[in-house]
Formats: sequence, structure tokens, C-alpha cells
Amino acid sequence: MKKIGILHGMENTFPAAFVERVNLIAPEGIRAEPVSVGKVVQGEASEYAVIVDRISQDVPFYRSYLKNVALTGTIVINNPFWWSADEKFFNNALATKIGVPVPNTVLLPSKVRPDDTQETSFRNLAMMPWEEIYQYIGFPAFMKPHAGGGWKNVYKVDNPDQLFQAYDETGQLVMLLQEAIDFESYYRCYCIGGKHVRIMPYEPRNPHHLRYAADFPENPALMKTMEDYVLRLNRALGYDFNTVEFAVRDGIPIAIDFCNPAPDADVYSVGETNFEWVVETAAAYAIERALTYEEGKLNLTWGDFTKAGVTNQPLTSF
Repeated sequence: MKKIGILHGMENTFPAAFVERVNLIAPEGIRAEPVSVGKVVQGEASEYAVIVDRISQDVPFYRSYLKNVALTGTIVINNPFWWSADEKFFNNALATKIGVPVPNTVLLPSKVRPDDTQETSFRNLAMMPWEEIYQYIGFPAFMKPHAGGGWKNVYKVDNPDQLFQAYDETGQLVMLLQEAIDFESYYRCYCIGGKHVRIMPYEPRNPHHLRYAADFPENPALMKTMEDYVLRLNRALGYDFNTVEFAVRDGIPIAIDFCNPAPDADVYSVGETNFEWVVETAAAYAIERALTYEEGKLNLTWGDFTKAGVTNQPLTSF
């Protein structure tokens, strides 16, 4: 029996529906269930061929558990080693190398020094050239953590005074300052398995429960371009399950946020139609991966960036 597990936290609708769908469509010999984590012994294999991770970004114990079981052969969706290394500023930097438009973005050091550091720990840090940064980013702008998500600690600033007022509230967080895109339409796109794409109109200015209640004019050429960008990004990053957000300005889709390896999949926010697609596609992909599982092998997904690094090749070679 090959077992597919889902590791999750407070969310309710997607995990239960995922387990039910896998068990409905899986061939004989494959079953799904919520993961049960008890004693975790170094180097000891788990009972799961596949684990879908929806919570380890918030629970370090689970992240370490997933690295341990991945080492022993479990297919973890998403790769916990890469997820641990990735963050939003790197995502943007990578996008500039694979031809995906992104907003102008700079990295800011934390306003408060990290614990266990001194002023002399920052001998190599120069004064920020603020006037150059203002010219490059412009106003309004968004300031947000370089890692993390869920719209936490995100600020819209209209001038330098607002920027520094917000900056004073960020403590030890390393922040991004990013150009605000004045968009005519906005889309959130699921990508599963690096090949299945669902493009969803999305209005981030609406209340949370109404953000998927958006209706933009149909544009087949735009849809094709966004699908291409979604696939480029996820194949470069190596995510099995992720979302990409685009703000469309002057007809050009600009990737705003694409480090979402545990994206919202709740039926009450994404809506019935999108929810059905995510459940069916995720279940089918997990089954596909379970069928390829080989005991004793490392069965993780690695992105083109990692492969290029290992072989010392340019990203364009993949």
C-alpha cells in the first residue's frame, strides 16, 4: 500500500476534500489520509510515499520532520529543502534572469539589529542611498517582508515620511521596497506539478472573501502569456504547488508575488469552481507522484535554478 498524506493546520475544506478525492479516484494500492506525526527518529523512513505540505512554513518541527522523511525517500510537495532556502527577493531576482517582468524592487536591512549582533556586526553595511532608491522605485510603493506571506506587515507608502514611519514598525524584519503597479486587471494563477495552470481573475482591493469575484475583459493573448510566465517561474523554482499573481499594466502581466508554496485553497475564498479544479488537480498529481515513488531513492522535485547550479550551466540551458 502506498500512502499519500496531507500535513495541514487550521484549514479545513481543502485537506478533507483532497483526502476524499484521492481515495475516490486512486487505483488500488494507493490511499490518502491526514499525516500523523509521532516519534521522529533521525534517518528513519516514514510510512508515506507522498506528503503534501500545507503548514511547515509556520511550524519548524514539521519542516525538520519533512526534511528527515524526504531524505529517506518520501516525495514531499513542496521540496522542504528548497522551500527553506527560498524567499521573495530571490524570486524577483530570478525572474529578471528568465524573462518574466517584475516590479522594480530593492532589499532593505532590518530597522532593528538582529539578536546577538552589535553595531560592529554591520561594518560592511553602507548608508542606504535613499534618493537613488526613491528615483528607482517611485511613489506610491509597497514595503513588505522579504520572506513570509499572508499580507502580514505590508505597507503602502506614498512618500518618504510614510516610508520611514512604516519602517520604524518593522523591527527585525528584512523588508522589500517595491514599485506599486497601477494595474487595469489582476490575476492569481495556481500551478500544480509544474504543468497544470489555473488562471483566476482576482481583485486584491476587495475584502478577502470577495477577491475572486472579479470580472475582467477576456484576452486570449494575455492568458497565453501569463501561462507561459507561470510555467517558467515554477519550473525554475521547482515548486510542485504554488500560486503566481500578476498585475497587468498597459497589457503587460507583471509578476507581483510568486513565493506561495502553501496558497489559499479554501472553498469559501477561492469559490466552488476554482476549489474543484484545485482538489481534482492536486489529487491527480499526488497519485501520479505516488505511482513513480521508488523506495530508497531521493524523490524530490528540484527546479531549473538548482539544476543549473549543480551542473554550472546558465539557466537558459534548461
